[in-house]
Amino acid sequence: MDKIYNQLISFLNNKQIYFNEPMSKHTSFKIGGPADMFIKPKNIYELKAVLKIASENNVPITVIGNGSNLLVKDSGIRGIVIKPDFKEIEFLEDDKVKVGSGVLLSKISNEAYNKNLTGLEFAIGIPGTIGGAIRMNAGAYGSEFKDIVISSEYLDENLKLQEINNENHNFKYRYSRFNKNKDDIIISSTLQLKKGNKEEIKSKMEANIKSRKDKQPINFPSAGSIFKRGDGYITAELIDKCDLKGYNVGDAYVSDVHAGFIVNKGKATAKDVLLLIDIIKKKVYDKFKINIDLEIEVLGED
Repeated sequence: MDKIYNQLISFLNNKQIYFNEPMSKHTSFKIGGPADMFIKPKNIYELKAVLKIASENNVPITVIGNGSNLLVKDSGIRGIVIKPDFKEIEFLEDDKVKVGSGVLLSKISNEAYNKNLTGLEFAIGIPGTIGGAIRMNAGAYGSEFKDIVISSEYLDENLKLQEINNENHNFKYRYSRFNKNKDDIIISSTLQLKKGNKEEIKSKMEANIKSRKDKQPINFPSAGSIFKRGDGYITAELIDKCDLKGYNVGDAYVSDVHAGFIVNKGKATAKDVLLLIDIIKKKVYDKFKINIDLEIEVLGED
């Protein structure tokens, strides 16, 4: 990796490049072994340089957002992990806003509130970035990003900047085209908001934050809902009916607050979490004959 570092340092400063970086520092689960190299490009030109150098040296690339929907395995990730640090926010005419993929959802929700714009209240408590939210069509409280996205810019596998409209995102429940086309890297998205009453916006945001505090185990590291919602059933309810609240493997526990969450109560490993996931899936299938699907993404090596 020294050769690659010497090439990269022409485009980046050394504060943007980390060797053997623990992924536990970059996931909300606080779990994960080291990435060989971890890089935070601040703009598309730096991103292109990293991708070009990696390609020329046959080094694999993994792109992450805020790590709030990830479980990284205990041996970490080989090659280069990229976390785009694209933080631009540009308010446009007709109540639109263009947002860099690295902007936190809490940040843009508050910025919209400050501009008296409604439409992002549902996102205030989601601990992710715009890029991750678009990729998985994040949602809460009856709203999803598919409801407000106008377009997204992304860098394709040939390092060409492309733009797609809402329809071409192929949004579905916790899915977009970017789940399938993993070589495409989201640069920014333009959202359609509306003029609103500031007090009403604030009230919705506060209610959503309170609901999250009351109903989710925010006092322990987690990756949010581990499993997707089912067709005609709520997965957390099935897990609860299997009497699995509080069940643990090592320091990985099924939350006592919300059975759809696995929490890290100390030094949980990815192996602990994956074993617990297998136990949950088996018990739910044995009782209800339903196969439940993961909502989180699992990366890295055992």
